[in-house]
Amino acid sequence: MQKPQCLVPVMATPNGTLVHPAYFLLVGIPGLGPNIHFWLAFPLCFVYALATLGNLAIVLIIRVERCLHEPMYLFLAMLSTIDLVLSSVTMPKMASLFLTGIQEIGFNICLAQMFLIHALSAMESAVLLAMAFDRFVAICHPLRHASVLTGPTVAKIGLAALTRGFVFFFPLPFLLKRLSYCQTHTVTHSFCLHQDIMKLSCTDTIVNVVYGLFIILSVMGVDSLFIGLSYILILKTVLELSSRGAALKSFNTCVSHLCAVLVFYVPLIGLSVVHRLGGPTSLLHVIMANIYLLLPPVVNPVVYGAKTKEIRSRILHMFSQGGR
Repeated sequence: MQKPQCLVPVMATPNGTLVHPAYFLLVGIPGLGPNIHFWLAFPLCFVYALATLGNLAIVLIIRVERCLHEPMYLFLAMLSTIDLVLSSVTMPKMASLFLTGIQEIGFNICLAQMFLIHALSAMESAVLLAMAFDRFVAICHPLRHASVLTGPTVAKIGLAALTRGFVFFFPLPFLLKRLSYCQTHTVTHSFCLHQDIMKLSCTDTIVNVVYGLFIILSVMGVDSLFIGLSYILILKTVLELSSRGAALKSFNTCVSHLCAVLVFYVPLIGLSVVHRLGGPTSLLHVIMANIYLLLPPVVNPVVYGAKTKEIRSRILHMFSQGGR
């Protein structure tokens, strides 16, 4: 049963008094009752454990194994670290919602979660672009790979990804705080997203709409464009190789990254499209948002663990020693 909202006048402005709710209400998955939500919490906890263990294992293996201190694996460690934090920002709160049925999330906590989700997604997009650049240099300019992607360069790319994600998405909580929320305060997701919170406002949201569109195009849009361009050039180089075996071997090094790109960008593009078609948040919005946030942290370590020989052998070695 939903509790009555406590509305808090925040400050007086020339256009009136800003009104913020003390908390938002998370719905979870619309149309499902408390009993179904309760049983869904158990597979969600399993998924969270799988994502945590998988990404943590990849980070630790790359950290310990000196032979894996190469650009491709260092970028993979960054990707796994981001996925580890992203899953921890979203899945425990979802599991708590499903298990206990407690829907409330504090106004400021909701904004903080929203910022972390969007900023971490931007960082993941930047790392995927860096990994595409690494594959492009390795395949198209193999003799220059070691001189172009040095250790300091990789560190600078990681710092740039972190800085860009923070800078571009830091204004979002403040843009949402300048709005009044005097209508419904029900967030039709299991977590807080900018588009969903923005729709709850009873004041003009044109600034939020424009800025949200600007950052999605200038961050994820630009990244996806350059990733696509990298693979066009990679494919052109691979097709020009005289040996079919060499061509397959070269392109096989890109399969794991291609899977990570598709798992990240396909749900993201779909979610952006359905949100901008207008209308109330539907079950389709919720399912696509869940896929977008929950799938990459689980799939990425599985794909890279299966396709990367060095990581796979190290994991098998760990399990074989643990079984003795």
